[in-house]
Amino acid sequence: MGAQTRRTANVTWHPEDVLEIHESDAALRGIVDGQKIAVSSRIGETILTATVSNRVPAGVVHTTFHYPLSGANVITTEFSDWATNCPEFKVTAVEIRPADSSTAPLNDLEAVLTKA
Repeated sequence: MGAQTRRTANVTWHPEDVLEIHESDAALRGIVDGQKIAVSSRIGETILTATVSNRVPAGVVHTTFHYPLSGANVITTEFSDWATNCPEFKVTAVEIRPADSSTAPLNDLEAVLTKA
């Protein structure tokens, strides 16, 4: 996870994986910039820091998957592109909500992986 991108100057700008969410989607969910949020799919769940932005359209979220600690890949499906067999990392339906005490912490990947 992030074997190449983690070794570039990108870490200067992005020292952790974050989830970009449109400001209208964030407002509907009571999420503010910099808040820890739970990102879950039918496969798994992880915790990321919210970046409220207009860079992504409403109804769409974006995250990187450079750091193993974030567990971003635990929410992706097992499906791959029919033509290239590349994993569909960028096509995963997720639910977003503010993280709370019942949500597994970032550094407890085993808890995240077994929660699904």
